[in-house]
Amino acid sequence: MRLKFMSLLVLGLLGSLVASRGDFDPLGEEARAHLPKLIRVQLEYIDVPQEVMLDLMYGEKKSTDDSKLRDQLQKLLKDGTAKMLDSQMMVCRSGERSMAESVREYIYPTEYEPSEVPSEVNSEGKKTGATVKELATPPTPTAFETRNTGSILEAEPILGENNSTIDMTLRPELVWHVENEVWSEWEDSRGNSDIKMPTMYTLRLNTSVTVNKGEYLLVAAMSPKDDKGFPDITRKVMIFVKADVLSVGK
Repeated sequence: MRLKFMSLLVLGLLGSLVASRGDFDPLGEEARAHLPKLIRVQLEYIDVPQEVMLDLMYGEKKSTDDSKLRDQLQKLLKDGTAKMLDSQMMVCRSGERSMAESVREYIYPTEYEPSEVPSEVNSEGKKTGATVKELATPPTPTAFETRNTGSILEAEPILGENNSTIDMTLRPELVWHVENEVWSEWEDSRGNSDIKMPTMYTLRLNTSVTVNKGEYLLVAAMSPKDDKGFPDITRKVMIFVKADVLSVGK
């Protein structure tokens, strides 16, 4: 009986001690709030017919939370009405610019030395009767540039004081090499030396937004390319962003 009384006394004293301490955190919420934070940025590009997008967007929109809209698109993805064109994701530190690339470097000439006919021809040991084109030097590339084709995501997120909102600057980009356009043709016995320039198709976005952690936000709707590399105005690419706050060491 005395042992039971002592146990209750000890528990009571511990309870009084705990209640008197304002920093007691039984669920670890206070400790978790002070852990270092990372921000996971996720972008999704969903291709839908323009009529479908207009139906989804019809009506008044009073909130930046597009999670329900994203749920509707998930159903359309499963039944084949919508298509996931691409997705990008990376983890950043607050206040720092980060970049993720999935690209192929496409190197192409931008300047050419024009074709040239020699002022003097030494015909010793060579057949006579050669045409002017056979004697001429073909156009020669002299300068080159590199264009990255694929997907690029550049973001600079800043975590709010309450750890529940994120201010973000976004610069995502999708680039396709469509074709090479011939500006001048040249072919002789030594091969083909046409002057060609590449045609690119780009979906590019540069914006700044504020999002709540864990919520989707529709940040843009853009026209994808058709089979010939021109804007397809019958379809739209709906671009969603979502940011999650991750506690380091949780």
